[in-house]
Amino acid sequence: MVSQNRSHTDPLAEPEAVVSELLNFLEEQTRSPWEPETDLYRDGGLSSLFAMQLVVHLEKSYDIAIRGADLRLDNFRTVRLMSALVCRLQQAQADGRDG
Repeated sequence: MVSQNRSHTDPLAEPEAVVSELLNFLEEQTRSPWEPETDLYRDGGLSSLFAMQLVVHLEKSYDIAIRGADLRLDNFRTVRLMSALVCRLQQAQADGRDG
């Protein structure tokens, strides 16, 4: 599990570690198993309200800010897409950019 309060000196998250952590989070929250490529909203029937829970979880778990264009539902459709978003935002933050 990823630390809730990552410092800026922590290494960037690895994509597969993010996938694993997110799959665990989703299973805990929904009591259902998930696959990394499952469309969570089409196939799983999750709501856009749950997408906001995911935003909060990702921001707290990975010390990132998800704003503006990154808040599109398409970034949260699959666990792999969320992992890519986390890694991209962490890299931008490490490089001194905003997303």
